[in-house]
Amino acid sequence: MSVYKVDQLPELLKTNTYPGRGIVVGLTEDGENAFFAYFIMGRSENSRNRIFSKTEDGIIIYPFDESKVEDPSLIIYSPVRKINNTLIVTNGDQTDTVYDFMANGKSFEEALNTRAFEPDAPNFTPRISAAMDFNGGYTYKMNICKSADAEGSACNRYNWAYVPTKGVGHFLHTYNGDGNPIPTFTGEPERVFVPNNLEAFAEEIWNNLNANNKISLYVGQINLKTGEEKTVMYNKNKA
Repeated sequence: MSVYKVDQLPELLKTNTYPGRGIVVGLTEDGENAFFAYFIMGRSENSRNRIFSKTEDGIIIYPFDESKVEDPSLIIYSPVRKINNTLIVTNGDQTDTVYDFMANGKSFEEALNTRAFEPDAPNFTPRISAAMDFNGGYTYKMNICKSADAEGSACNRYNWAYVPTKGVGHFLHTYNGDGNPIPTFTGEPERVFVPNNLEAFAEEIWNNLNANNKISLYVGQINLKTGEEKTVMYNKNKA
């Protein structure tokens, strides 16, 4: 199999009932727009009781029904935030860690060196993060912080830096699939095709996430010439 193989994201999602939380970052096929996506899934009532809501610089996750909240510590956070010419996308409150470090002139990597996987034994869910940098061009980085073993005795951190390629995105998710405990993501971010039509692609992603486990999806494009932003948001829970 070629290391340059590019998969179809909807097909990857269709064949995986539980990728968990996922980030995709890349460049549209025409090379005109930076692209990102973030989705969340859940198996427990606590995890499924969530909704995305827009903020001034991104989105935040809120409980859909506050009366049903069991443990807010790992379900309420801002997955997407902007600082200067950087868009941060993560699956936890490390978004704020990266934001604070960058506000003080430090790097994405320095911020995540202070964080570890989530304390949700026996799963030890990885923290996955991305930073899209628009300073003098467009590049992006991704990171995963995951347990070194089944006991959660240490954290391994992996970093990737990308020069965007037309029509290619990198897909990083928390789990390889369903299970007990849930198997942690392994390998490098998967190469997936990124088309030009944001709305159609968002719909395709949403429709191919497992119907029982999907919760919310947020997809966006940033035009590299004009800076114009377009976003699409889906919430399974609706008022």
